[in-house]
Amino acid sequence: MEVIVSFIQRAVLQGTPLLFGATGEILTEKSGNLNLGIPGIMYIGAISGVVGGFFYQNSTSRVQPVPAVLIPLLCCLAGSLLTSLLYCFLTVTLKANQNVTGLAITTFGVGIGNFFGGSLIKIVKSDVPYLALVKIAKAYKTTLPFAKGMGAIGQLFFSYGFLVYLAVILAVAVGLFLSRSRAGLYLRAVGENPATADAAGINVTRYKYLATCIGGMIAGLGGLFYIMDYSNGIWSNNGFGDRGWLAIALVIFTVWRPNIGVFASFLFGGLYILHMFIPSGMNLAVKELYKMLPYVITILVLVIVSMQKKRENDPPASLGLSYFREER
Repeated sequence: MEVIVSFIQRAVLQGTPLLFGATGEILTEKSGNLNLGIPGIMYIGAISGVVGGFFYQNSTSRVQPVPAVLIPLLCCLAGSLLTSLLYCFLTVTLKANQNVTGLAITTFGVGIGNFFGGSLIKIVKSDVPYLALVKIAKAYKTTLPFAKGMGAIGQLFFSYGFLVYLAVILAVAVGLFLSRSRAGLYLRAVGENPATADAAGINVTRYKYLATCIGGMIAGLGGLFYIMDYSNGIWSNNGFGDRGWLAIALVIFTVWRPNIGVFASFLFGGLYILHMFIPSGMNLAVKELYKMLPYVITILVLVIVSMQKKRENDPPASLGLSYFREER
């Protein structure tokens, strides 16, 4: 039982960055923007929070929980917003190719993160290649006080930091926004046929900017969670792995539905760490095969969805295409 509880807990923690990234990308793609820069935005969100937390932790002798949470959080949102605005300016205003721009943003984000992360490590003159924000991370990892007294139920549902619950709330909220609100209907119209939406009086540029920027900020929170909660405040260059790309794969897996993303992200998190819980001895090849499971399942889901040929399971019709108003 302890092994099962431990596996589920770790699956939730592994899946939370994916949930943030997938929710943000779904919102972005519903506007017709294909943002392959999500991995870079998550990286910039992480390093922005680390920079804010670093200067706060080193400016006071006693770290207070509220500013320890708010300062990195606001810095993360600001960094993610600026990067998303750059993407929007290039793709929406200047009509640059979305695929190329997204990949450039990812490369740019990783470079920026490694530059500032490496600079902070040099500032503290650390003998190890990482930066520790343990006091800041403690505030992010604070759990509900009654969780320990509830046994397995408390461990499974109430033993996480607030960002885990925020990820679930945001996913459900985005799902309701897209399916139940007038603005969500307008956004989906922009993603399906921007020329028709424009003719109906919907401001296409505004909706694309708002969806992409808000989606980018949500994705950036995934990077912040990974550093401050999952990694216990430890920053190391190139330590984020392929989670940003997994988040994009999760968008396909959920067929662009944030509500399904809540369960799918935790499933992906479990598949991501499955090799740690299945005995394979010293056979590293078997472990690598287990690590392929999230990607293999995504491909299978994509094949199955494509064979069904249901319109509601297809991506937005104008996804990845620039809108030229003079051509409508």
